[in-house]
Amino acid sequence: MVDLSKVKLVVSDMDGTLLNSKGEVSLEFFSLYQQLKKNNIHFCAASGRQHNSIADKLARITNEIHIIAENGGILKKGNSTLLTNFLSKEYVLDYIPKIRAIDRTNFVLCGNNCAFIESKDQHFIDLFQEYYHSFEQVNDLLKVASTIPIFKIAVYHFDSSEQYIYPIVQNFHKDVLFKISGKHWLDISDQKANKGNALKAVQHQLGITKNETLVIGDYHNDIEMMQEAKFSFAMENAHDDIKKIANYSTKSNDNFGVELVLKQLLNAKSRKH
Repeated sequence: MVDLSKVKLVVSDMDGTLLNSKGEVSLEFFSLYQQLKKNNIHFCAASGRQHNSIADKLARITNEIHIIAENGGILKKGNSTLLTNFLSKEYVLDYIPKIRAIDRTNFVLCGNNCAFIESKDQHFIDLFQEYYHSFEQVNDLLKVASTIPIFKIAVYHFDSSEQYIYPIVQNFHKDVLFKISGKHWLDISDQKANKGNALKAVQHQLGITKNETLVIGDYHNDIEMMQEAKFSFAMENAHDDIKKIANYSTKSNDNFGVELVLKQLLNAKSRKH
């Protein structure tokens, strides 16, 4: 049995991990979080979601925790912004017409505190609002990209981002980061904008090491942060690539996999004392 007694920082992905398939955080998690606090264990939420969306899901504790949003594009603790990584304006302007040409594809420009779409597809708009609570629908994203700094471009395909988007966009520029962040989503961002680099900033601020860090995730955008933790857990519902690199595993997001790991951690702390 893994000894988690030295863990001081827990980092959890949101979709497919802390959130169940209905997009909900369990009441049990919030109870376990209070026990983490009593044991001086820090918690960080890390997601490809917009910061406002994560903050809404975790409204009870938002001001107490670190939040890595936009796949590492921004790191915040309460109202304090600790890290930002924007994508080059030149690249954003270059990608927009190329993404428009991909069939069955919609996309989002992710700015600070607001996302922008030009899609008129109501089915996509309904899906998109689960991840982006603050947004504007505009006529031309090129005009937006010309004036507003953008963290990332989030591209959605109705069938498969891995199959239909990644093979096309990966050849446009070699010095950007492409992350398949879900079955339907692919994110394009600056090379430095990943959850791993943001996690390193959290660890540095708190004075916590890789050997004292526990990470839980399920998809490709979790790879870098898993590499920054001795205790990396893959969800049962995780992509096979994540299961291969994670050191440990837990149950699915619909079977309280995160909560199970937190209970193991708290039990290890109680045995130690």
